Amino acid sequence: MYLVDMITNLDDQGLVNAEQEIFERTELAEGILEPQESAKLNFNQQRVQSPLLHRLWASAVLCCMAGSQEISIDEKTVSPHLSLSEDKKTLTFSPKKAKLDLDGPERFDHWPNALAAAAFHTGLHAWKVSVEKSCAYKLGVCYGSLPRKGPGNEARLGFNAASWVFSRYDKEFRFLHAGQPQPVELLRAPTEIGVLVDFAGGEVLFYDPDSCTILFSHREAFAAPLYPVFAVAHQSISLSQ
Repeated sequence: MYLVDMITNLDDQGLVNAEQEIFERTELAEGILEPQESAKLNFNQQRVQSPLLHRLWASAVLCCMAGSQEISIDEKTVSPHLSLSEDKKTLTFSPKKAKLDLDGPERFDHWPNALAAAAFHTGLHAWKVSVEKSCAYKLGVCYGSLPRKGPGNEARLGFNAASWVFSRYDKEFRFLHAGQPQPVELLRAPTEIGVLVDFAGGEVLFYDPDSCTILFSHREAFAAPLYPVFAVAHQSISLSQ
């Protein structure tokens, strides 16, 4: 609780002075960010507006997430516009559809989407995606009930109530959910995007691992297990090793 009180109550100048101590204590505090420890540990931007504090929160989480789960992409879900690498980490876009079994119920047959192989329904989860080669992608989470067939918004990431994604199209960055895009203003295009999900606390957060800058966070009472989800319409994106 000492660490929680320190980074909750200090002003920005105090945080600068105490930053080294905060990181030292964070490295010793594996599991400190389990949501049941304290409600103060949830990422709540309505309570905390200091950009410096946001950076420290993201850094603290990264220190505690050394054991984050391994993620791979489920080949059975991959759109025919995408190819999946042998290690199931890289998705590459092709304008021409591959000859795949489109009748498979799990495969996206129109939008260039793919799901991770496993879902989670509790705890705190983190993963990173290399996006430096692409200027058209989406990544985030969705329910397993997300439809897989057809060109409608039901299967289009961010345009339904079952998906929450960070999106880039050319120079435009947005958070998308339920067909209500929210612009994300960035000074530069990230080369990697990190995703943090606090399932019990009801929050998904996107950050730049290079600078530990929080790009966007969204609160939601999740009602079903969440799958990491991906889409790419230019070049390729890869789950970071």
